[in-house]
Parts: sequence; structure tokens; C-alpha cells
Amino acid sequence: METTLKPTSPYIHPKFQLNGLAFGSAEEILNFAEGLIEEGDDFEVSMAQFLEEWLNFKEYVVVHTSGSTGKPKKIQLLKSQMIESARATGAYFKVGEGTKALLCLSSEYIAGKMMLVRAMELGWDLHVVAPEKDALVQYDNPYDFVALVPYQLHYSIEALDKVKKLIVGGGVLSEDLEAQLQDLSVEAFATYGMTETISHVAVRRINGFARSEVYHALPDVKFSMDERGCLVIHAPKLCESDLGTNDLVELISPISFKWLGRYDFVINSGGIKLHPESIEKKLSPYLKNAFIITSEPDETLGERVILVMEESNEKVDYKEAFAHLELYERPKKVYTLSQFPYTETGKIKRAQICEVIRKFRK
Repeated sequence: METTLKPTSPYIHPKFQLNGLAFGSAEEILNFAEGLIEEGDDFEVSMAQFLEEWLNFKEYVVVHTSGSTGKPKKIQLLKSQMIESARATGAYFKVGEGTKALLCLSSEYIAGKMMLVRAMELGWDLHVVAPEKDALVQYDNPYDFVALVPYQLHYSIEALDKVKKLIVGGGVLSEDLEAQLQDLSVEAFATYGMTETISHVAVRRINGFARSEVYHALPDVKFSMDERGCLVIHAPKLCESDLGTNDLVELISPISFKWLGRYDFVINSGGIKLHPESIEKKLSPYLKNAFIITSEPDETLGERVILVMEESNEKVDYKEAFAHLELYERPKKVYTLSQFPYTETGKIKRAQICEVIRKFRK
């Protein structure tokens, strides 16, 4: 199969390795990618397609947003900005040349793509495996740097002794998961970011003496708030203009904040504004199955809090769970669905669940 793609400007660090293979040129990477596209597994094909896109003549790559808060969409990201993001991660976490890293996320989305960019730009020895829930458990290799989503972290606790630094993104961490990290040697961090910011722009330590609820900016990133109390990101090396979000925050300084929840998820119940994510965090130690807190109309309160659970054979003690909430936070009704809808990156599709509940109530 002939390819019209040719190596161009993106820099490939001479120390870069992928699954033990070294490459003398971009042309060798393209030949490697072509072979994977013809014979590789699905996760290898998506990785190879990104490698080809990274090394073509265009100044940008096309990426898909996750679709967790709305319909997925295609956007363009400049390669020069992706390189700046990779350098910022390298500087913040001190993961430069020779870093042994694991990619067990899909290369179809920004988190996986950026692990590849960091490896090529910074000179990592990158081990790429299928994005399975227990990918870290399946291999005995020690790693300097690993990125997981919360779902994978849940199945990887026993294997974290072989990881030096861990970043977790793509969803809210439960109190239970954070608690399981406290006595481990791994340096674990939660990340804040999105496709539009080229993965993370802020991180917080989630275990050890440095554990914190405060997110700190990566180099050359600053924050402010809009009139709603939502975060505004100023990252001139990553975004052409300031980026407004729907994330409610407590701004600590121009380079730090506490995340409170999503503006579009806020429940106004009897004049009290409630953050579903905050209630979910309190309930997470007592409800093992997937669940969300949302609301439905109420004649007296305007909106009333409800709990939607993914169906389970396990008996749930709602009384005990709700006892850990303030009276106004306690769900007034519980719904169950046989199965929750999820994005390809493992995030619960809240909007779709709410639509199902709305139709059920009619």
C-alpha cells in the first residue's frame, strides 16, 4: 500500500522507543505504522493512524471530544501547541529523556495521543498495550510514568507498586479510590483538562503528605473566573484565545483552584444550590455500583434531588448511605437502570441518563 505521507517538521527525539523498537528516522516510524494498519489489532491501528497524521504535512491534527457532557465533536489542534503541552508535562513531572512510560489508553482520544507526542518529543521508552481495564496488572514491567482513567485505577491498585508517578484523568475520583492510594509508594495525581486544552492544564496530588484538594497550573497556564463562578483558562501556548468552561471553582490564586462541580449540573432545590458531584463523593464509599445524582421537577422545591443507580444484585442500604448527607442533599427518589450509557473513554453519559428518566416520568 503506497502512502502519500512523508516525514516533516515534528521533532522525533533520538532516544524515543516504542515497545522496545528504536527508529532512525520519521520514515521508519511511517513504515512501522503502515505495517500495523495492515495487520495490527484495533488499538494498534488507531495508534498507527495517529502516527501517520502526526508526521504528515499538515500543521494540525483532528481530534474528537469525549462526549461526556454533550455530543462528541471534531476539532483541530495545532501540532506546535501539542508539543508545548508535552514539554509542560515533562517539566512539571520531571519526566524527560529515558522515561519508561505505559500507554494503556485509546489513541483515538487526546489522552492517548498526547502520551505518544510526549514520548516522541521527550525521548521516552513507551510501552503501548490494549486499553483494557486491568492493563497495568497484566505486565510486570516497572514504569516511571503511567496515565489511567478512574475505571482502570480501580482494577490496578494491586499493581501500583511498579509505578513511580501516576496521573489519573477522564473522570471524578471517588473518596474510596483516593483512600486506597494513601499508603502506596506511587506519586499519584489527579489531572484537570479537556480535549480543547490538549489534555491536562492543572494537577493535584491525591496521596501522601502532599495530598490536596487544590489543582495547580502547569507552566505558562493561569486561571480566572467568569461572572457565573466558572473557570476561565489562560494558556497562550495551548489555545489561541482564553477558554471559558462550565466548571464551577473556588479560585485560590491565578495558578490554583478547587473544583466544585459543573455549572450545567447544579440543582436548585428550595433555593439551595447543590453540586451533584459533591453529593456523589459523599455517597461513593457506600454505593459500589455506578450511580449519579441528578434532579427532577418538584412543585414545592422547584427541583428535587434524585439518585439513579445502575442495576445490581447486591442489596443497597440507602438509609445508611443517605445518613452521611445533609437533609437537603438526600435523594427524594431512587431510580435504577439496567445499564448506564458510557462514552468510549469510560465516562458516564449523564445527559442521556437524565433524558431516559425524563421520558420514564411522562
